[in-house]
Amino acid sequence: MDFDVVPDRRGTDCLKYDAAERRGYPKDVLPLWVADMDFPVAPAITEALRRRLEHPVYGYSEADPARYGAVLKHWFRTQHGWDLDPTWLVQTPGVVFALAAAVCAFTDPGDAVLINQPVYYPFSEDILTNNRRRVSSDLVLRDGRYEIDFDDMERKIVDNHVKLYLLCSPHNPVGRVWTREELRRLGDICRRHGVLVAADEIHEDFTWNGCRHTVYASLGPEFADHCLVLTAPSKTFNIAGLQVSNIFIPNAALRERFRRQVDAFGYSQLNTLGLVAAEAALRDGLPWLREVRAYLEGNIRFFREYLERELPQLTLLPPEGTYLLWVDFRRLGLTEARRQDLLVRQARLWLDSGAIFGKAGDGFERFNIACPRATLRQALAQLKKALSKN
Repeated sequence: MDFDVVPDRRGTDCLKYDAAERRGYPKDVLPLWVADMDFPVAPAITEALRRRLEHPVYGYSEADPARYGAVLKHWFRTQHGWDLDPTWLVQTPGVVFALAAAVCAFTDPGDAVLINQPVYYPFSEDILTNNRRRVSSDLVLRDGRYEIDFDDMERKIVDNHVKLYLLCSPHNPVGRVWTREELRRLGDICRRHGVLVAADEIHEDFTWNGCRHTVYASLGPEFADHCLVLTAPSKTFNIAGLQVSNIFIPNAALRERFRRQVDAFGYSQLNTLGLVAAEAALRDGLPWLREVRAYLEGNIRFFREYLERELPQLTLLPPEGTYLLWVDFRRLGLTEARRQDLLVRQARLWLDSGAIFGKAGDGFERFNIACPRATLRQALAQLKKALSKN
């Protein structure tokens, strides 16, 4: 695959490139915000979709449980060392949808739900829009690396009678890949106080620098029995628009409660083409993914070296996972408004401001580097030019 080719995504109703003016940004802004890739998907996916499109009826569809279950089982065993049971599966159109379903299924209005800010902002939205209380045990930045404050986490669970914990693993946006020991420690806290864990593991297939993702449910039966593992091929294989997620709930009673909530939302069969793409991706997409990961590692090196050489006033937090880089702008001494003016109006860049991930993200920016290197080079050159004038 040639990932250096810059695809023209404009005019395809692409959120990343076609929605700028509708969202208050200049038409010519260069977007490195929303988490999809500017890369063509694996040929195996395109070929599977092409074969399906030869049949002219696109009615209600369901994946064959035995066939799709075998594909899932093989993927997670070979890629993550987790031996799942396909009967644990509940499919939803997206992980954010599943998080909202978990909030509604396992808590009541007014109940407290725990998160670790700065964290993917739909976590907060799913809590607050469903009339629950958001409680954050903020991550602590120590020596350029974020950590969980376990004492603070346990104290807030007890003080607020927390019932549900939304875990981001690997963590978006700070790029941490939690170690097995960290996951076990937070899991012990949650089990001790009867807190259900909903682990968003959508970025599980992107880890760097020798880090390895640990599926939360793989910690042991006692952890698996009190959790949901939320996954999707959407980030891994760049098929977010096809709307398929795989949610694994080992505990049968919890799985039934979750299913009832999904039913209550009025959702049943998934996108027909999404099912085709998901199965093809997980069955035949690994060679493509290996090439993508190698290219992204090159992008990370390029980004880091560019900042060190040309923009030393900015600090890249060393990424352990995801293709989203977390950059510290605080040394510029700019207010949120002035920094956004610099980035949007002067540098012509569309990023995700750290502020939207919670107060703990103030002064940071999130960069999506899943793009051709030429795009990344252009973005950083525009940023350098804008900073040289300030």
